[in-house]
Amino acid sequence: MRRRGATLLTGTVLLIVLIALAWQVRVPYVELGPGPTWDTLGKDSGKDVIQISGTPTSKSAGQLRMVTVGVTPDISLWEAIRGWLSGDDAVVPREVIYPPDQTQQQVDQANQQDFKNSQSSAETAALRELGYPVQVVVSKVVAGLPAVGHLQAGDVVTSVDGKPVTSSQNLVDQVRAQKPGAILTIGYTRGGVPGTTSITSDKADDGTARIGIQLDQRQPHPFKITITLNDVGGPSAGLMFSLGIIDKVKPEDLTGGEHIAGTGTIDDDGHVGPIGGIAQKLRAAKRDSATIFLVPSDNCPEAVANAVPGLEMVKVGTLDEALSALQTLRSGGTPTLCPAH
Repeated sequence: MRRRGATLLTGTVLLIVLIALAWQVRVPYVELGPGPTWDTLGKDSGKDVIQISGTPTSKSAGQLRMVTVGVTPDISLWEAIRGWLSGDDAVVPREVIYPPDQTQQQVDQANQQDFKNSQSSAETAALRELGYPVQVVVSKVVAGLPAVGHLQAGDVVTSVDGKPVTSSQNLVDQVRAQKPGAILTIGYTRGGVPGTTSITSDKADDGTARIGIQLDQRQPHPFKITITLNDVGGPSAGLMFSLGIIDKVKPEDLTGGEHIAGTGTIDDDGHVGPIGGIAQKLRAAKRDSATIFLVPSDNCPEAVANAVPGLEMVKVGTLDEALSALQTLRSGGTPTLCPAH
């Protein structure tokens, strides 16, 4: 009886020691969980997340909430085991989030820059929807290249072979889609007067077609947009910022009084791209009272696999599709949902 008691006592002591060690030992993993969320129509630290001056703005009864993933970069063996067993959080190798050739500070700075870039693209896409198209302006004609004598600094390029030019990247893509030596019909305006010219492209160093112009991108509009949100990184809030800007400028309430969350990158042309951490973001949205979640099309399979009860997942591939889905919800219909497996 004494031997059994001694064995039990020894085992208990060893277990306590092991648990203590597990709390002390750090492991090369990070834990991902539901992060904070923000209503892009609301406030942060007493200031509107989206501030618009120079035009009337409207109030909404609902919410358009951007979501994030919380990252715990330094975890113990015990925390890693708990995360693996819980199923609620993800425990992944540290290099997945922090590549070994970069410091944590460098990664954080890159994420903050991505966040700023996403705001810029969100503004561009939203302003386009509000009736303020992008103007692609020639800033310089490169000497010795095909555009000399055809275009000049200050020209607004409007089309390539009859196809509209919607952004600087779109113009570059349209030119590069042709073979070097192709004759391109370029539409432009100069001093407000439209015109066209034919330019024979030549070959760039990388083998693609070029015409030899440098570009600026402008989007004249009569009001100012400022987005103020601190300590957030990454590009995944682009879609929700675009919707927030449109909702504030347009008189109608895009939310229809609903608490709507969502995620997705956005480019200048309004295409919604996939993001990481969809499982954690769905739970963050539900935790903060959302009932509808806008999911990038490419994230739908993962979102369905991590569905959260009571959170309807709407599939969107573009800003136009997101706006159409919100209109359908306001009218009492059912928008396109992420398909079940």
